[in-house]
Amino acid sequence: MLRQRRRRITGIPPVAVPSFFTLMNLLSGFFSLIQTAAGNLEAAAWLVVLAAFFDLLDGLMARLANVSSDFGVELDSLSDIVSFGVAPSFLLYEFGLRQLGPLWGALLASLPALFGAVRLARFNTLASPEEKQAYFIGLPIPAQAGTVVVFILTFADSDWFNILERRQLSVLITLVVSLSALMVSPVRFPALPQPNRANLRRYPRRYLAFCIGLLLALFLQEIGLLIAAVVYLGLGIGGAVRWAIQAAREDEPPDGTPPDAIPPPSPDLL
Repeated sequence: MLRQRRRRITGIPPVAVPSFFTLMNLLSGFFSLIQTAAGNLEAAAWLVVLAAFFDLLDGLMARLANVSSDFGVELDSLSDIVSFGVAPSFLLYEFGLRQLGPLWGALLASLPALFGAVRLARFNTLASPEEKQAYFIGLPIPAQAGTVVVFILTFADSDWFNILERRQLSVLITLVVSLSALMVSPVRFPALPQPNRANLRRYPRRYLAFCIGLLLALFLQEIGLLIAAVVYLGLGIGGAVRWAIQAAREDEPPDGTPPDAIPPPSPDLL
C-alpha cells in the first residue's frame, strides 16, 4: 500500500507533459522580447520559430497522451498571445514600423497582438477540446507570427524592394494589415487533424505536406519557412476565392448554405 501511494504521489500527471512544452513556448516568447529590446532582431525572430516548435510539440504530446482540458486550452492561449502576438508586434516595431513615428508605428505594430487576442478568444469559444477540427476559421496566430518572422529573416538585407519608395517598409505595412485581417476573417485554413489511422487515410496529402514543410525548414531554414508560409496562405486564400467565384456563378453557395454564411472547407485542398 505504501509503495502504491508513493507511486501516485511521485507520478507525473499526463497533463503535465504537454503543459511543460506550452510553458517552453511562453519562455521562448519572453526571450524573444528580451532579444528584440537588446537589438538582436535575428535572434528574436528565431526564438519565435522555437516557440512555434514547442507549440507544435505540446499539441502532439496532448494527443499522444490522449489528454485535453480547459486548463490546457487556456494556458496554451496565454502562451500564444505572448509568443505569437506581443513578441512579433514588438519585433515589427523595432524592425521598421518605428519609422512611422511613436504613435502610428506603435499602433500598426500592435495589430498582430490585438487581432491575435480576438482570434484566440474566438477559437476558445468555438473549439471543442475533445475534437480536433480539420480546418481553422481564420488564420491561426502561429501562422501569422511565422509569416512575419520569415519576412524579417529573408528580406532584412535584401535588395528586392529597392524600387519602392520605402523599400521593405512598404511591403511590411501591407503584410501586417493583411495578416491581422486574415486572423479574424471567415477564411478557412487547413489544420492537421489528430494523427490516427482514419485521418491518415482521409488526409494523406495533408500529412505529407506537413512532413515536407518540416524538412524544408530544417534544410533551407528561412527560405524553407518562406515557401511553407506562402503555400499555406495560398491554400486558405485560394479556397476562399474559388468558393466566392462558385457562389457568384450560382444563385446560392455550392453547399446550399446562405450567401452570408462562412465558406465551407475545401475537401480537395490537401
